[in-house]
Amino acid sequence: MQQKLNLYNTLTRKKEVFEPLHAPFVGMYLCGPTVYGEPHLGHARSAVTFDVLYRYLKYLKYKVRFVRNITDVGHLQNDADEGEDKIEKIAKAQKLEPMEVVQHYTNVYHRDLEKLNTLSPDIEPRASGHIIEQIEMIKEILENGFAYEVNGSVYFDVPAYNKDHNYGKLSGRIIEDLLSNTRDTEGQGEKRSPLDFALWKKASPSHIMRWPSPWSDGFPGWHLECSAMSRKYLGDNFDIHGGGLDLMFPHHECEIAQSQASHSHSDAAKYWVHNNMITVNGQKMGKSLGNFINLSELFSGNHQMLEQAYSPMTIRFFILQAHYRSTLDFSNEALQAARKGYTKLMNGLRVLDKIQYPEEGATPDEKLNEELLKLTEDCFRGLNDDMNTARTIASLFNLLKKINSLYLGQLQIGNLTRGTFDTMRETYRTLVLDILGLKEEPLGDQEEMLGLILDFYKEAKEAKAYDKVDVIRAELKKQGIVIKDLKTGTDWAYEE
Repeated sequence: MQQKLNLYNTLTRKKEVFEPLHAPFVGMYLCGPTVYGEPHLGHARSAVTFDVLYRYLKYLKYKVRFVRNITDVGHLQNDADEGEDKIEKIAKAQKLEPMEVVQHYTNVYHRDLEKLNTLSPDIEPRASGHIIEQIEMIKEILENGFAYEVNGSVYFDVPAYNKDHNYGKLSGRIIEDLLSNTRDTEGQGEKRSPLDFALWKKASPSHIMRWPSPWSDGFPGWHLECSAMSRKYLGDNFDIHGGGLDLMFPHHECEIAQSQASHSHSDAAKYWVHNNMITVNGQKMGKSLGNFINLSELFSGNHQMLEQAYSPMTIRFFILQAHYRSTLDFSNEALQAARKGYTKLMNGLRVLDKIQYPEEGATPDEKLNEELLKLTEDCFRGLNDDMNTARTIASLFNLLKKINSLYLGQLQIGNLTRGTFDTMRETYRTLVLDILGLKEEPLGDQEEMLGLILDFYKEAKEAKAYDKVDVIRAELKKQGIVIKDLKTGTDWAYEE
C-alpha cells in the first residue's frame, strides 16, 4: 500500500499532505533543551514525538537530515530579555563554569533519551558554537531596517516589521491585542515597543558568558539561536520545524519574524509542527510551575507523586498512546495502564517468533486473508493521519487478536497465503520496533535471578541430584557464568 503522510501545519491551521521541498530529501529541525536541569516528562514527549516522525519519514524512504539544538547560552529567566541567564544562574550557585553545567546536563539529557530509545539527531548544534552565524543574521536584519541598536544591545523592531509582515501569523496573536495586554513601556528600558525582543544583549559587568560583536561584548537573544542554526544546516527554507506548543509564542513566532526580516525572507519551515503539553491534574507540567517529574525519578520511582518506578519503555508507550496534539494527563493509573499495553505488544512479538508457516498443506481462506490484509493496512492509517500513534496502537491490538488466535490454534495458519502471513509479521514487527521505537526490556534484576538459580543449585547438590547440578552448571556456562563452590557457600562469577 502506498503510504501518504498528512501533517497538521500550525502555520496554516490545517492538515496537509506532506510534500517535501526537495524530495527525497527532508530537513527537520527540533528545538532542543536549555541544559540547566534534568530532563522531565515534558522534554520526553517532544523528543519521542519527533523521534517517531523521524523514524516514519525514514521508513517512507526519505533522506532525512534531523537537527536538534542544545541551548547553552542566552535563555534568560522567565523567557524574557531581562534577568540572569538560566545556565549562568546555576553555575554561580554551584560555583562551576557555565560550560560544566552545560556538559553535565547535556550528558544527562542524552542518557535519558537513549533509555527512551530515541535516535540521535544527525546534527546537534550548540548555540555557543554559532555566535558568528548569529551576528551575521543580526547584521542582515539591521540592514533591512527591522532592528535597532541601543547602548550596545540590538532589538528586533516588531511594529516596523508588522507594517509589511504579519507578526502573529503562526500563533494567531493580533499585535493590537498584544499591546493592550502588555504593561506600559516603563520597565522596558531601551525598547521602543514592549513587543520588541532582543537579538543581542550587552553583557553586564558580572555576566560570565560574553562574546565580542560590532555592538558590544555580549550574548545572543534566545530566539535568534534557532533561526541561525536551522538556516546554517537546513537552508533558508526547509521542511519541518518542530517543538512543544509552549514554544509557539513567542519563540517560534520570533523565529519566523527573524527569518523573514533577514536576507532569507522566508517562514523558515514549510510545516510547523507542535506537540501538546503533559499536564498534572489539568495544569501544565514544567519547571516554572514546580510540578514536574524528572525522567530519572520516573525510572527510579523516587518522587512523592509516584507510587512505583516506571521503565523507559512504559514511559515511551504512555507518550505514544495519545495523539501528539492532545494534552496528556499524568497519573499513576495511566502509567500502570501503559505498562500493561506495552507488555501486551511485547508478548505479541514473542508469539510471532513462535508461529511458523507450514511447509505444506496450506488451504487459503480468501475471506480471512482479506480481513488480515485490511487489518495490516489499517495499522498505517493512524500514522498517515497526522501521526496518530494512538490509532496505530489500537490497530496493532486488533491485529494482535488475530495473531494470538493463530498461535492458540483458533485460526489455522494454513488458511493464510504465504504473502499474507509475511505481511502480517513484517507490519507488526516494523511498526512496534522500527517506527514506534519500542523494544524489549531486560527481565527483572540479574542478581536476583542468579540468586534464585543458585538456590536451586544448592538444593540439587544437597539432594545429590548431580544430573541437575550438571545441567545448571552447563546452562549458566553457555551464558558466560561459572558457579563457584566455596567454603563459605556458593557464588557465581563471569567466566574468564
